[in-house]
Amino acid sequence: MKQTKRTPWAWIPTLYMAEGLPNVIVTSVAVVLYMQMGLTDTEIGLYTGWLGLPWIIKPLWSPFVDLYKTKRWWVLLTQMLLGSSLAGIAFTLDTDFWFQGTMFCFFLMAFSSATHDIAADGYYMLELTEHQQAWFVGIRNTFYRLAVIFGNGVLVPVAGLLQDTYPDSKAYAWSLVFYGTAALFLAVWLYHTYIMPRPQADVKRDSTAADIVRGLKTMLVAFARKMPWKAMLAAILFILFYRFPEALLNAMSKTFLTRPQEDGGLGLSLAQYGVSYGTVGLIGLLLGGIVGGWLASRDGLKRWLWPMVCAITLPDVVYVYMSLALPQNMLLVSSCIFIEQFGYGLGFTALTLYMLYFSMGEYKTSHYAICTGISYLGLQVPAMFSGYMKDAVGYSTFFILVMVLCSVTFLVAAFIHIDPQFGRKNPTAK
Repeated sequence: MKQTKRTPWAWIPTLYMAEGLPNVIVTSVAVVLYMQMGLTDTEIGLYTGWLGLPWIIKPLWSPFVDLYKTKRWWVLLTQMLLGSSLAGIAFTLDTDFWFQGTMFCFFLMAFSSATHDIAADGYYMLELTEHQQAWFVGIRNTFYRLAVIFGNGVLVPVAGLLQDTYPDSKAYAWSLVFYGTAALFLAVWLYHTYIMPRPQADVKRDSTAADIVRGLKTMLVAFARKMPWKAMLAAILFILFYRFPEALLNAMSKTFLTRPQEDGGLGLSLAQYGVSYGTVGLIGLLLGGIVGGWLASRDGLKRWLWPMVCAITLPDVVYVYMSLALPQNMLLVSSCIFIEQFGYGLGFTALTLYMLYFSMGEYKTSHYAICTGISYLGLQVPAMFSGYMKDAVGYSTFFILVMVLCSVTFLVAAFIHIDPQFGRKNPTAK
């Protein structure tokens, strides 16, 4: 059958929104949900940290995605599973076993989402040229973050509005939100079934278990031999610790915004949270991602590495200010969040492109999955203890510690090597 050539604009936006939505639900919306259901910050940090485990260990099953069926097949399968897990959360929320049920469904969602990440990123690399990958990295990050806007800026405020309608049951209000999200996700799955191209390089495979084991061994050996051991160590440390301050800040920034003032938070309502963090902040994140992708595609990643390192760390200081001043002016709060999120969007481009750069060559899908697994390990393990740290010292001191630990990001960025031409539209241009 003749393959119809489709522009990447037809599938990259929806594919990366489908990649981002489960992630934001597990890592962000779940934080707000469990806080409303009565869990402490220590419990929230621990349990939501465990939910990040599938993203950490996903390299263990990435060879199955590489050596069985096609990347497109895996993308569609996992999207169907993600829609089902959303429906499962909706069903169990208003039951006596709500915590056990939602944790199980969240974990299923995380596992399916991690597998979707492997397949989607592999599909992205197979379908696009190197320059297209560099150009669309900002676009794909943008639509990934649009999913974050949808999660924080739409789902959370809608839950607040439904709680006004059903004041006797927060759980029922949240279940309606998840039923609606499940239906939306299944619609995206149907759209991709029709619209996603079939790359010639995306070859169908029906490998045996022995083939997969041999492929895993070969892939790991190839990964270990990508560069000399000192350069490999520097690369792994960069991928692991580049987002270390963000790992601590992620969950606690959300609880800070919504906890009441007597507990040291700003006391924002769900609607205010949706506007300031979920909308204004995410607009900043989107703009940062677009600017980062454009700069890297114009001048190469190496040229903009250090500005991106500064962008992902230094704006975190706004949380120090807000925790000390406790401003109630929504314009001021939203501006602070915008600055921090713009910096994160710009700075995150460096990590995404470096992992693409590191993964070039044979087994690029599996090697990229290993890189993202290492990155998530560095993100989720500190997050598991962030709630304990915050409860021990309070929000203000916690945010000051985060700023001190930004030095880790600068340290690991100092030792990596990047080809100056990587990502440039015209590699021979000076």
